[in-house]
Amino acid sequence: MIPLPKIELFDYPKYWAECYGTAPFFPMSRKEMDELGWDSCDIILVSGDAYVDHPSFGMAIIGRMLESQGFRVGMISQPDWHSKDAFMTLGKPNLFFGVTAGNMDSMINRYTAERRMRHDDAYTPNNEGGKRPDRAVLVYSQRCKEAYKDVPVVIGGIEASLRRIAHYDYWSDKVRRSVLFDAKADILIYGNAERPLVEVAHRIGRGEDVKNITDVRGTAFLSKTPLVGWRGVDSRSIDRPGKIDPIASPYQDMSPSNCDKADDSTANASKDSGVNVVDVSKESVPIQISDYQNKSWDKKFKPWEKTYVKLPSYEQVSANKVLYAHASRIFHQEVNPASARALVQTHGDRLIWLNPPALPLSESEMDGVFGLPYARVPHPSYGDAKIPAYDMIKTSINIMRGCFGGCSFCSITEHEGRIIQSRSEDSIIAEIEDIQQKVPGFTGVISDLGGPTANMYQLRCKSPKAEATCRRPSCVWPDICGHMDTDHTPTINLYRRARKVKGIKKILIASGVRYDLAIQDPEYVKELASHHVGGYLKIAPEHTEEAPLAKMMKPGMGSYHKFKEMFDHYSKLAGKKQFLIPYFISAHPGTTDKDMVNLALWLKENNFKLDQVQNFYPSPLANATTIYHTEVDSLNKIRKDGDKIPVPKGTIQRRLHKAILRYHDPVNWPIIREALTKMGLARKLIGSGPECLVPNETRGEQNLSTRRGKNNARGNKTSPGQKRYGKKPGHSNGSGKGNGKSTPGLTRFSNDQFNKRKNK
Repeated sequence: MIPLPKIELFDYPKYWAECYGTAPFFPMSRKEMDELGWDSCDIILVSGDAYVDHPSFGMAIIGRMLESQGFRVGMISQPDWHSKDAFMTLGKPNLFFGVTAGNMDSMINRYTAERRMRHDDAYTPNNEGGKRPDRAVLVYSQRCKEAYKDVPVVIGGIEASLRRIAHYDYWSDKVRRSVLFDAKADILIYGNAERPLVEVAHRIGRGEDVKNITDVRGTAFLSKTPLVGWRGVDSRSIDRPGKIDPIASPYQDMSPSNCDKADDSTANASKDSGVNVVDVSKESVPIQISDYQNKSWDKKFKPWEKTYVKLPSYEQVSANKVLYAHASRIFHQEVNPASARALVQTHGDRLIWLNPPALPLSESEMDGVFGLPYARVPHPSYGDAKIPAYDMIKTSINIMRGCFGGCSFCSITEHEGRIIQSRSEDSIIAEIEDIQQKVPGFTGVISDLGGPTANMYQLRCKSPKAEATCRRPSCVWPDICGHMDTDHTPTINLYRRARKVKGIKKILIASGVRYDLAIQDPEYVKELASHHVGGYLKIAPEHTEEAPLAKMMKPGMGSYHKFKEMFDHYSKLAGKKQFLIPYFISAHPGTTDKDMVNLALWLKENNFKLDQVQNFYPSPLANATTIYHTEVDSLNKIRKDGDKIPVPKGTIQRRLHKAILRYHDPVNWPIIREALTKMGLARKLIGSGPECLVPNETRGEQNLSTRRGKNNARGNKTSPGQKRYGKKPGHSNGSGKGNGKSTPGLTRFSNDQFNKRKNK
């Protein structure tokens, strides 16, 4: 039962500049402003991406959204950040600067998982690299302040969202403070920004000081003290748990379901983390569960309202990894827009205040956002230059937002939320027709109808009460929640209607398919295999072994095999020869060398030879990044003396895990042989037999190895402090339903076998 907003997105009174009408493109120069008859811009957006007026580019959506409210919007795209001059191109904005790094985090955009600089940029004309700075939000914001000191700066987008509190930074290998402190910005908007940004824009437009805008959901700001009238819950320590009455469980009057089995997810979000009630005012009244019971839902006392949780400070989480894991666990429990509490974290003598997440958009609001007058092409100033990101998505359509999968290595939930926000069929069909009219050279093929996950369209919790208070990190792990709707009929109907649009030859599905959901509805798999696969379908098991899958919060291989069986069956019925292309992650937290070897054996038995392999990339605020940094299992109850999680760190071990996935590449054989020898598996897995992973070393390789030196098989020294071989494996994901089971006939190694061989 998600609360309704006080005012719908398109119901605000229009700003006075509405009379200027709609711009074909947002101006990027004074000349364009003159052509539009503008003497100034009300809002200037600064982005690290090239300006493409397409609803798959965040700044285009934000710009068109603000324009629909009556504001004149200018665009500064990929400015020269070495001085303030480029930020003064359009003059002084009347209201504020809106700053984002772009569709990607600037550090992920510029560096590989091995921290090597990339020399290309898909969001830049002609794929040219170096057009944005490291930590672009921080740099752009500072330049805006240099250009016009008195103009408010509002930051947002994926980079700002994932750095809104103290966070582990992979590139500097340390905990950094909230980006608001270093950026010198006035307010941060996290997540999909339409609702909070429109409210903030109108309030600034009415003359309100941005420093006084402290009550907008989905925003963060700096303060000296907590807000007046709020009640605090202290969760800075895990040593002395205090008492706080739990949030009443919505499941108490329902039949048992899988939700009931979730790890402390339906009640006290901070009970397992140690909380102490803090009186913000002398008149604070303790929460009484009796006040919550025996009333209608609307009248029930909601203990999360006007309540904030005080997280361990920046100084604490920087120095103490267990407290960092503790803070991360609390943070990830406060994401439900219906019942999340505000979060507060002190940095020195100031604090960062995070209001609860913005309320999700309704279907009509989603239709309105995607129905705005996008040109659907890059800005004319780029001429004939190719922008790879645009070429990839120019005929794709977002049909929904959000993801309730909760994969630990993914930050979608932290940014878009877990509530699925879907568009109507009519809106999606209208966009297909818009593509036909506006996209140059359209061939009749829609490259994707999808979103973060292809088959979550119009799926949500079937119980409004459960939806309102649930704190499960995932609705589908370790099992699919009994309250979750798995009926794919809306998606099937959409596919069928889209195929009938005149002039459409093919509708492809390129977004990831959540196969554990898909197998719940065989009709969907049939529809997908029969009509929407262009020979290959990409899916992401990510791993085959139980321990890493548990830390990824991914389903076991039992679901994969069932989906493959269904996919092959329906492909054959349709008379098509189609294949699944599985994606895997190497060096993920919780993965041992043995796990990687078993994955490679699975790949070999199934005749998969991977050309591209992704090493785990610790993006800010993701659960897996917390595990990577702390080696503490933040997915479960935090204990000060809890067991350490095996985490592949250092260049050598991360390179080894990636090499094992590409066991078929001769370049990787020396490092794999060395590892297998140290694990005691050389006799079994090195040789010419069909069960062997790599062949014996040849004379030519021996000579080459001698010339390289004796540091290791590839001539690379071990990184300082690196643990080359994982600790004792054996971590369960607790599902007990076939997750991580071996394929029949596959030679694998149990924990005892592995350790015996390793110790020989």
